Amino acid sequence: MALPDSTPRPAPPTPHRSMLLVLLLASTLTLMAGAVIAPVVGVIRDDLGVSGTGAGLILTAHGLSLALVSPLVGWAIDRFGLRTPLVGGLLLYGVAGGAGLVTQSYAALIISRFVFGIGAAAVFVGTTVALLALYQGEQRDRVAGWRSAALSVGGIIWPLIGGALGGLSWHAPFAVYLLGVPVGLLTLFVMPALPAEGRAKGGGVVNLLRHHPGLLAFYAFSFFASFLLYVLAVFLPQRLTEVAVEEPFLIALITVSTSVGGSLIGLFYAKLKARLGYVSLLRTATVAWALSFLLIGLSSQWIFLTLAAFVFGLGSGVVVPALAMMIGETAPAAQRGQAMSLSGTANFTGQFVAPLILGPVIGATTIGTGFLIGAGLAALVFLVLLAFPLMAPRPPEEAPVTVASTP
Repeated sequence: MALPDSTPRPAPPTPHRSMLLVLLLASTLTLMAGAVIAPVVGVIRDDLGVSGTGAGLILTAHGLSLALVSPLVGWAIDRFGLRTPLVGGLLLYGVAGGAGLVTQSYAALIISRFVFGIGAAAVFVGTTVALLALYQGEQRDRVAGWRSAALSVGGIIWPLIGGALGGLSWHAPFAVYLLGVPVGLLTLFVMPALPAEGRAKGGGVVNLLRHHPGLLAFYAFSFFASFLLYVLAVFLPQRLTEVAVEEPFLIALITVSTSVGGSLIGLFYAKLKARLGYVSLLRTATVAWALSFLLIGLSSQWIFLTLAAFVFGLGSGVVVPALAMMIGETAPAAQRGQAMSLSGTANFTGQFVAPLILGPVIGATTIGTGFLIGAGLAALVFLVLLAFPLMAPRPPEEAPVTVASTP
């Protein structure tokens, strides 16, 4: 664990508004990693002649590389500072993500998605560590809620743009990923040069988990939340096709109901957290997820499927900021990068395995059956949280960080 620093450090200046806006914009990119092309997955499947599970991998392949490289990204942030890994990740995100504009084969597309995941790892970890480093106390909760809302707004805008572009060709939605390049350049100029906390004494992932075993429970919940989210992302469009909703833009319009719910609840996150606390928020989210999947599994009316997607978003809208803050406030400041990187590993492993686990089950039964199984899993997790509540963190008094001037 890091040795306490007895030398007081001056309080940082209030982060500039432009930096907050860029941070929120960069945060939305991780959510659109799969969402922007979700409306055209069916078109890609037909054009390239792949199975439903293979098409699902197009949405989730980046999750595997992200999960694998996240610990390395977290170590680099803790050791060398935040700005360079974040900027580099945004640029790689834009270039590799945009490669789908010109790829003509399934193999090339999957390879580009794996490379894309490396950039997404730096964006996911870097934006969360920046939030934890720059904001504290009630202000941190407010910004966390704004970030959750921004993620959800991005989940509305990007899939709609993707759906609209999908009317031109399945390649066109990949152009949206090119946004990572200008956002990376903006980050270079507005992100303060946060100093690295340095290598913690006895640092490393093993010691981090040994001294803070409660993190394992947070990572398990993060895995489960992402698993359900990508079951929804991959199989809800296919469920809509079953009920004669086939236009890519209309599918995008319905699926963004999840993000509408998340954006609305995110605006009230700080008040909800102050009133209910972390543990109750997570329990409530599992109930929302169970009800959502139950409705999708039993109903064949598109209006109820839209309502179910909205209810799912209400749960995710509080889970995303709550888990990020629980992990960040549990880990020592000198190992936040590694702590958040393990969250990325859990998160995107859940995304990657979702179609691999439920895809064969759905193939052998029905899409509705798959969602009913998901509802049962959510109900089971709720019962586990009742019997074994997660330990809410008690954040220590943090020494303020010195923010260097931007170049």
